[in-house]
Amino acid sequence: MMNILALGDIIGNVGCRFLRSHLPAIKKLKGIDLVVANGENSADGNGLTPSSVRYLLDSGVDVVTSGNHSFRRKESYEFYDSCETLLRPANYPSLAPGRGFCVVDMGRIQVGVINLMGVVYMESMESPLEAADRILSAGVPKITVVDFHAEATGEKRSLAWYLDGRVSAVFGTHTHVQTADECVLPKGTGYISDLGMTGPLNSILGVKPELVIRKMRTKMPVRFDWADGCCHICGAVFHIDEKTGRTLSVERLEIQ
Repeated sequence: MMNILALGDIIGNVGCRFLRSHLPAIKKLKGIDLVVANGENSADGNGLTPSSVRYLLDSGVDVVTSGNHSFRRKESYEFYDSCETLLRPANYPSLAPGRGFCVVDMGRIQVGVINLMGVVYMESMESPLEAADRILSAGVPKITVVDFHAEATGEKRSLAWYLDGRVSAVFGTHTHVQTADECVLPKGTGYISDLGMTGPLNSILGVKPELVIRKMRTKMPVRFDWADGCCHICGAVFHIDEKTGRTLSVERLEIQ
């Protein structure tokens, strides 16, 4: 059996440090074989940088995915091309740096990771369904998982049902709030609408509450800064049959 840990959006330096301090114990406790984490907010001030991605990889993350903040920081552009385990959504235009799919060779088995972004209430992109079809038609490992960075729960569930039996798991990111709908779909695809986030617990989606409230009250521009203090790690463990590529069970995870 293959145990894949998927982690929600890592928030700033505080989230990166908290993850590093706890990830080794989590991997040992849960028998984790592979870790996929969304790192699009891993840099302080939003976005990601080569240093924040390297920090996550050095901390035990195997593949770093991203989303609508993929290209917020210009210093990351070349790194998307050079780092094979850093992904941006595959439905970005082909002229964008980087790739939306990678294969991790684990010796006894290969694992594919696809990164997609939603189009409902978000930027206009290629249909995530068509992007998924394009990747799958080119051939993927028996065990392949999808990070779907999307706003609308309905869109996330729709993609999961569309891919049921064709990929091992679909997990949602972006909304920073962990959902309680983890399940295995009829044809063996594991699913959760949103993994949640890894970062400041006493925050509004990772941001200092007073800044978000000021924005809501005044409608004026406000610079959002990440909160600090106690943190939590949110994600899910997908227990996958190596012979069939189907998920056997999904275990939601939160650690404070």
